[in-house]
Amino acid sequence: MTKTQIWSAAFLGIFVILFFLQKLAGTEYGSSPSMGMGESQSQPNETMASSNATGEVLAKQFNCITCHGVDLKGTNMAPALVGLSAFYDRDKLINYLRSPNDYMEQDRFKEYKGKFKNIVMPAYGNKDVKDLGKIADYLLGLN
Repeated sequence: MTKTQIWSAAFLGIFVILFFLQKLAGTEYGSSPSMGMGESQSQPNETMASSNATGEVLAKQFNCITCHGVDLKGTNMAPALVGLSAFYDRDKLINYLRSPNDYMEQDRFKEYKGKFKNIVMPAYGNKDVKDLGKIADYLLGLN
């Protein structure tokens, strides 16, 4: 075998091993880098169980408290989620949760970019809209 064939076989072997390790660990490829702080992708059983969960429980499952704080009143990583009803109605908040990048040109978010540097709000477009609606209802009720 030539050196090229040896390196190709080694690379392929490592790839196969890593592929199976990833499957055994149960993680999903493609999660956002900002999700590294405790955010996990939903597994099918988790999604089915979440359909009966309250907005508060879902907010915890989606790890909102990791950045926004246990009481969701903000931290040095992310703004408060209290008083969102001044800025959003239910549909707008659901749309924001599905695709936060679509809202980044608003003045409020320009200010946040300066205050909360290198922090990115993860998109939840892959989550069930009903669950996002429950979270939106919960967040809009916080004062």
